[in-house]
Amino acid sequence: MAIHFTTKNAKSLLQAFDARIEQKELKGKIATWEKSDDGKYYTHKAPEWNKKAWLLPKIEAGQLTFNIIKPNNKNISSIAYAYYHGHLIETFLNHFDQSFQSGVVSALPEAGDLIGS
Repeated sequence: MAIHFTTKNAKSLLQAFDARIEQKELKGKIATWEKSDDGKYYTHKAPEWNKKAWLLPKIEAGQLTFNIIKPNNKNISSIAYAYYHGHLIETFLNHFDQSFQSGVVSALPEAGDLIGS
């Protein structure tokens, strides 16, 4: 249950994502995602989805991976999993389509995912 973006520069792609979240100018700003207080994780900002899951980025050779992490003391529903993964892919297609070659979502848990008790 991870998202993998194939890219030549995973670090730059993640930095661009962070910059668009943090930018003040409205044009091009990513307003639907926010970072955790410690700056390690991402969650969706929509009130009905906020903090229903977290995404943890991992920079790897040739790809940027986001693993899904459950909130404290709660499991992640299939609907929340689908929402988070679908919306992250949509965000990257809308803002960074020239910065990665493909985005792949796994259907089952992978190493690094933390989804249940």
